[in-house]
Amino acid sequence: MRFKRPISVSPRKRSAPSWQRAPAARTVSLASAEQHTADSRPLETVSFRRKLARLTESGNLGWSVAALVFSAIALAPIIAIAVIALQPSGDTWPHLIANVLPGAVRRTLGLMLGVGLLTLLIGTGTAWLVTMYRFPGRRYFQWLLLLPLAMPTYIIAYCYLELFDYSGLVQTGMREAFGWRNAQDYWFPDIRSLGGAIFFMSMVLYPYVYITARASFIAQSICVIEVSRTLGRSASETFWQIALPLARPALAAGVALALMETLNDIGAVEFFGVHTLTVAVYDTWLDRGSLAGATQIACVMLTFVFVLLALERALRSGRRFHNTTGKYRDLPEDTLTGAKGWLATLACALPLVVGFVLPAAVLVSDAVAHISSGLSPAFWQAAIHSLGLSVAAAVLAVSFAVVLAYARRQTRSKLVHAASLAPAVSYAVPGTVLAIGLLIPLAGLDNRLDGVMRELFGVSTGLLLSGTAFAIVLAYTIRFLAASLGAVEAGMSKISRNIDAAGRTLGASIGEMLWSVHLPLLRPALGAAAMLVFVDSMKELPATLLLRPFNFDTLATQVFTLASLYRYEEAGLSALAIVLVSLAPVLLLHGMISRSRPGASVGKMIGVE
Repeated sequence: MRFKRPISVSPRKRSAPSWQRAPAARTVSLASAEQHTADSRPLETVSFRRKLARLTESGNLGWSVAALVFSAIALAPIIAIAVIALQPSGDTWPHLIANVLPGAVRRTLGLMLGVGLLTLLIGTGTAWLVTMYRFPGRRYFQWLLLLPLAMPTYIIAYCYLELFDYSGLVQTGMREAFGWRNAQDYWFPDIRSLGGAIFFMSMVLYPYVYITARASFIAQSICVIEVSRTLGRSASETFWQIALPLARPALAAGVALALMETLNDIGAVEFFGVHTLTVAVYDTWLDRGSLAGATQIACVMLTFVFVLLALERALRSGRRFHNTTGKYRDLPEDTLTGAKGWLATLACALPLVVGFVLPAAVLVSDAVAHISSGLSPAFWQAAIHSLGLSVAAAVLAVSFAVVLAYARRQTRSKLVHAASLAPAVSYAVPGTVLAIGLLIPLAGLDNRLDGVMRELFGVSTGLLLSGTAFAIVLAYTIRFLAASLGAVEAGMSKISRNIDAAGRTLGASIGEMLWSVHLPLLRPALGAAAMLVFVDSMKELPATLLLRPFNFDTLATQVFTLASLYRYEEAGLSALAIVLVSLAPVLLLHGMISRSRPGASVGKMIGVE
């Protein structure tokens, strides 16, 4: 091979040994000295600065900071309660331990135990019946069994007091029919008791277990059930040995939700005469004027919440089951005929009648009988307050949820992902506890702002935050942020990340992608999230009672006030309005459960058999 010109190879230049180098080679410039100083800093500082620079360059810094701020707002009430409770309060704590806490804790534990067992029995049993068997009315019970979820516990309590109390319709009719003069002439079960509270509250809280249990039963693979039946197991043995263990995580989640609602309730337990920890917080703060004592009782309630969450997580840990087959067909349904079929119908009809039909009939009767007096200016003012607060809370909660979910999607920061778990904790916190924890920092901000305005301008601002509807809206937002966040994250998980990559390739910023791409695709999820927060806010009673300004009523507080004054009939219209508004998410849940099973037929999705 010939080259056009010779290739000359220059000899490699060897550097002199370090001891022969000139002294000038050892001098260090100012820039290199600064670089050497930066390199000698701790690795944690360098790593943090690199991550911060990476977040700034990618445009994720603002979203990460916003997510951390919103998470801090959600955790602020819990932190405030812990701080206040640790401060010395004189002889308040010994008094609470000696006179208040023993009875309140005992009644709270008894109520939670009874409600947990009864909701587990009713919810699991009805879910298995409508999923695995055919019987008269089964097609309608699939969605009718969800209706008690639209009935708040304090409304069903006052409805049954109107029916079964001493001056109620039933006992009055019995005395007139048999000539009895007073309660000593006959025996009638006292519903103003722990047993009455357990029974009637379970009738409206069992749908939490029914929803999760039925979703779990529907999602189970046909192969598992077929193998069980092939091995000679009967339908009942398949339920106890196969389906029930597989559904254990879902059942634990459903029971935990029911118990959280039980712990949060203040209206039903007050009407039934069961003084739980929630009532103790309310009485200690408003009746005895002891904020320190109420805060310490709230810490005891927080202990209940964290223990409940830990038990629920322990029951679900190590119990994740995955189907390894894509074989999904309609589940085998046994037909129950004769007496068995009618017994199944009766088992599904009883909780529906007690939890929804009878209370709804009482509400309709009261509303029709007092329609002229019910449509008073006080009713319309309470309705406007409820609508305004609920709409504001829905908008704020959905906005918070979008920021939290989008920040988790756009960044890999472990801190941001961990902080986004704060809404789950705030949802489990009872409304009374949340109200106390929120009032403390808001009152502090009001006092500081008022002091600054007095010093600078000589003007008193008063209570701008803690004494207005702002506190109620913020409480609704924090309490129900988990519901909106779950709906938004579910919708965002269906958007492919390839869309994000394509948008960034075309030069769109993170904010532009959210506004132009993600939000239009998230409209159904955003609507569902807003509706859930709106309805929950319409029904919320404990936080509203404690945070409302003077002479400020919502539909929920109006029902509570009128029922407390034994003016049951006048509360019918307000209670009926709350129930009608609450029916919308119930019907939405039915559609979501019906479409939750992979491979479900179209007929199953629309309820056609």
